[in-house]
Amino acid sequence: MSTGPTASGFPKSSDAPGEQFEPRQTATSEDYTPDPSKSIPLSEPRQRLVDDIIALYSCYPTVERVKRYTRDCVYDDQFVYANDRYKMAGQWFALPKLFKASVNEGYEIIRSDDEIIQFKNKQSWTFRLIPKTATITGLVSLSLDPATKGGGFIQVKYHKDQANDKDYSHEGLGFTFKKWQADNVVKHMDAPELKQFEADRTAGKEHVRKYGTGTEEGDAPKQDFTSKQ
Repeated sequence: MSTGPTASGFPKSSDAPGEQFEPRQTATSEDYTPDPSKSIPLSEPRQRLVDDIIALYSCYPTVERVKRYTRDCVYDDQFVYANDRYKMAGQWFALPKLFKASVNEGYEIIRSDDEIIQFKNKQSWTFRLIPKTATITGLVSLSLDPATKGGGFIQVKYHKDQANDKDYSHEGLGFTFKKWQADNVVKHMDAPELKQFEADRTAGKEHVRKYGTGTEEGDAPKQDFTSKQ
């Protein structure tokens, strides 16, 4: 099955660390509003993967769902840069403590091939401490583990969530906070489920890749993610 942009040149071996599976992309529009009616159909194993990811976004973390990620995975969004599964688990298990509810308002699969499953996502977040709900749209890119991509339990090497047209530079104060947040939140978590992922702290990893900019000059090729009629 092959749809969407051309191959990204990811490693063919699962031994390569998660950093090497980062998708880079600058969008022609920051509008990531999904149209579920245009969603690309998925095979059963791929649909189960997406269902588990949506459940994690919706504040329903479980050990089995966190195992959707490889030990050396990377999670990269506006607020977090977690570069192993232990830190990733800390983020997912922290969400129910921060949000009273998180509701998926719809998603649209726009790419599914040997390397990536990519979808537009709309999620409404209700905070615990203040009576406010924020609805956010984003582009979620899941780089697939070469060893499991054809199996019944597919795992993710790199999970990127972009909320605007630019990619991440991995530089500056904003990134420093993202990295600090992921490194430290897990230290203050008491969820017993985290113990199952403590060994993942020693997973193979590389230094953070810096790009200077989140545009095409920063190795983020421009892509058109607008819905096609």
